[in-house]
Amino acid sequence: MSNMQGKIVLITGANSGIGLETSRQLARMGASVVMVARDRAKGEAARADVQQIAAKGAQITLLLADLSRLANVRQLAHDFRARFDRLDVLINNAAIIPTERTLTADGLETQFAVNHLAYVVLTDALLDLLKASAPSRIINVASSVHEQGVIDFSDLQNARAYDVPNFPVPGWQAYSNTKLMNVLYTGELARRLAGTGVTANSLHPGAIGTNLTRGLPGWKRWMYLTFRAGKVEAGARTPVHLASAPEVASVTAKDNPMIGPVWRNLSNRANIISPKPIIVVRALASRASCTPRRLLATIR
Repeated sequence: MSNMQGKIVLITGANSGIGLETSRQLARMGASVVMVARDRAKGEAARADVQQIAAKGAQITLLLADLSRLANVRQLAHDFRARFDRLDVLINNAAIIPTERTLTADGLETQFAVNHLAYVVLTDALLDLLKASAPSRIINVASSVHEQGVIDFSDLQNARAYDVPNFPVPGWQAYSNTKLMNVLYTGELARRLAGTGVTANSLHPGAIGTNLTRGLPGWKRWMYLTFRAGKVEAGARTPVHLASAPEVASVTAKDNPMIGPVWRNLSNRANIISPKPIIVVRALASRASCTPRRLLATIR
């Protein structure tokens, strides 16, 4: 087990699922974990749970943020800076799949805002702190469903294609699209960070039974959770590996587009997954990274 004593880790979506289990495992290694949640009661309960099993000296902190509001994401970065002077690992983990297409208070499609833009805004707001704390790591939770994703620059907010026809999970096309955006964004970010001591990687945690499946009809959700989905303990192994393992300290998405689930590999080492179809072309990755930034510039 890697020693994370003295390290500060910020994790979004940390009050349940993979985010909570990642917090637990890193806290056991000695990391001081800053857990981000939207709901205070759920967040406090999760924070107390993690603090109870944390290694001696590890401090567990809760910060609140509604990641669908980009002003709140920027405030989250401000709140973090007010309490901490370094950041060793940033794990962008939060994700949602609303069963119907909705817009945020900023006028953005909700999945696009939470699953992708919040990653970009939070990372940008903390990037100079990550550089000052180098060697440091940025970890973006993606998914193998990025292979089903489509980036239509005329419809980034999924107005025309929110669902996959005849697919049992509402909002699946939009979800896949945001995961593809995360993979491309991470690769471009890693390229830009070359030589800074900050690595950036995206990952597929595996098919895991979390609250993301609540959009499934009852019996289908039961079948998925019972017979197909892995446990959150397994799903957390890949982000924990990328956050802590010395052997991946220099691994970056500039060279390796996405890291596959550690728990499928008996050697306990991460698998390298190249996105398919072959879409990690630098021009596309750059455009996929820059286009949302122009949109963000209009939202405060």
